[in-house]
Parts: sequence; C-alpha cells; structure tokens
Amino acid sequence: MIDLAVAVVTWNSADVITDALQSLLDDLDSSGLRSEVWLVDSASTDETVAIVGERFPAVKLIACEHNIGFGAGNNLALQAIGFNGDDRAAELPEAVYLLNPDTFTHPGACRRLFDALMARADVGVAGARLTYGDGAFQHSAFRFPDLRQIWTEFFPTPGRWLEGPFNGRYRREQYDSARPFEVDFTLGATMMLKREVIQQTRGFNTDFFLYCEEIDWAWRIKRAGWRILCVPQAHVTHLGGSSTSQARPRSQIDLWKSRLLLYDTYYPRWKRAAARQLMILGMKRKLRALGAADPELKRAYRRVIEMAKT
Repeated sequence: MIDLAVAVVTWNSADVITDALQSLLDDLDSSGLRSEVWLVDSASTDETVAIVGERFPAVKLIACEHNIGFGAGNNLALQAIGFNGDDRAAELPEAVYLLNPDTFTHPGACRRLFDALMARADVGVAGARLTYGDGAFQHSAFRFPDLRQIWTEFFPTPGRWLEGPFNGRYRREQYDSARPFEVDFTLGATMMLKREVIQQTRGFNTDFFLYCEEIDWAWRIKRAGWRILCVPQAHVTHLGGSSTSQARPRSQIDLWKSRLLLYDTYYPRWKRAAARQLMILGMKRKLRALGAADPELKRAYRRVIEMAKT
C-alpha cells in the first residue's frame, strides 16, 4: 500500500506545469513516503499534455476531452486512485494530496503535511503555508464565509478589518508559528486529506464549478466531525490563477453563482435572504461606479442581480 497519492488537475498549464511537477517529485523522492502522482488534464488547448507525457513518464496521466472543471477533475483522479464506492482500505493510500498546477513545492512540504495529518486521529485535512511567486505573504486558510465577508466585497471597510477575522482571515502571526493551527478551510491549492475523510464525504460537489468547491467540501468534512489544519512549516509557492483565469465578466457570474449555491446550502433562511439583499445592493453600487464604461461587465453585474432575486 502506498502512503500518499497526489492529484493535479490542469487546464492550459503549460507555462507552470514543469516547475510544479519537478518540485513535487523532488520533494516526494526525499520524503520517505511511498507515493504516486496522478494528473487529470481538463482538455487543455496548449502543450500541457505533451509536456507531461514527454518529461514526466512516471506521472499517471488522464486526458479529458472536455473541460470538466476543478472539482470533477479531482473526483476523476480520486476514482482512478481507487475511491470508487467499493473502497478496499488495504488498496487505498493513507492520504491523498490535491495540488494546483501553479505551485512550487519547497523541500519537506509533503512530509510535514503528511505527518501533521497523521499525528491525530481527528485531523482530516492539512494545508500548506502559501506565498506568492515573489515571496509575498498569501492567506492560505480562511473562516467559512459570513455576511461580513459579503459586505467587504462591496462597501468601504477599514483596512485592518480586511486583513482580520471580520473578513474571514486568520492572523498573520499564526502563519509564523512552528505549530499547525486549526482553520475552517484551506485553499484548494493544497489539500491533503486522510483516506477515511474521502471515504466518508465522497469528494467534491460538482454543482460548484471553478469557485467554492473546497469550501463546500470543508463544510461537509467539519460537519462530519473532522478537524482541518494549516501547517505553516509546509511551504508551497502558489502563483494563483493559471488554471482558472477567464474573462472578468464571465468570472463574476460564475463566482456569484457558486456563492449563492453555498449560501443556499449552509445558511439558515434569514441569512440567505440577507446575503441576497447585500449582493443586490452591492452590485447596484458597482453599476453606478462603472457609469458608461465596460458594458460587458455591466451586463454581468445585472445578471448577478437577477440571480440574487430568484
């Protein structure tokens, strides 16, 4: 039985995938973990598949004919690994590591995540400390979204509130600690999950496309009684956006569609109504600020208002 299976989902990631896979494989080689790496390509139109096939023959490659998205891509990898509804524990890895293609794994990250995950029976997920490509700090974990976070999307908010609990952030000094700290959810860029968590919660909900998938899964994991940790000593560079970039107007619609689904799934009725009203007021404010500029973006904002009213 292997210790760790890694799943990477790509879409037009040719410019970043070599560094991502090479740094990952180098770290796995020195980790002492028995491991395997799976890559699901979601119908890239660039050279991603060719690069992986030629330079990384040890990586198990699945090339999709259509762009199935982040959640479905990872679910496909989980099925290939063996989580297919007829799970035989003896044949499954102890853990699965979901890793974005726009990442660079620093030495020791995989082992430290694995050790933190296995140190306690009630820990189900571990995520790394992330930095941007220039080394700047990046928030790696968050509190579950609340009405306050919706407020900060649209209305003036003191800067110190944006960086703190009011906006769902954890204090920066927690990332400087040598000890893991408990969080509501980690970014989907690095999620290492215990085998039993996957067996119990069954992966991503594919009703979410491109946004909020990891939040929904983390909410279900927490409700099932598991703890989620951020592990500051496990360092991964996360460039951000290479597999999710798309036209800004379209991204606004997709983002708020997923957020609405999240609110409808986990908020009580009064909070769902309040969230929708905040969205409507906020989008109207954005429309006024645009004036006559950017008609395509204005159409996207109007579409979000329509979704919030239904």
